[in-house]
Amino acid sequence: MKKSILFGLIILCAMLVAVSTSNAYEILIDVSPNVLNLQSSGTVVTVHTNVDYNTVIASSVFLNGVPIYFYKSDDRGYFVAKFVMDDVKDLPLIIGELNTLLLVGVTDDGLAFTGTQDIKVISIIPRGQK
Repeated sequence: MKKSILFGLIILCAMLVAVSTSNAYEILIDVSPNVLNLQSSGTVVTVHTNVDYNTVIASSVFLNGVPIYFYKSDDRGYFVAKFVMDDVKDLPLIIGELNTLLLVGVTDDGLAFTGTQDIKVISIIPRGQK
């Protein structure tokens, strides 16, 4: 467990260096849900990309520093990343505002990529829950 966390931090640092030096290329992402309710009982945040599934090093993918939980290919062959929703909810988010989510990763040819999307964050207890 400690080794995987250390490996993740090393990958994240390498990606941040690549991003900060503008070596990263921008991708399109679509985050679901696009309104994050901090009171919801949802389990994952899903990010669809326009990057070929076969080219992504999955362990290099992070969303605002949150490590990837699960990944798959969509029916068009694009990379889809899933993140533990509770980890995303633990980020410093501003309730009632748009918050920018940043997806970063690296392809198997060493190219860093980034994608951003703004999502609204709310904190409303769903009906029937109290």
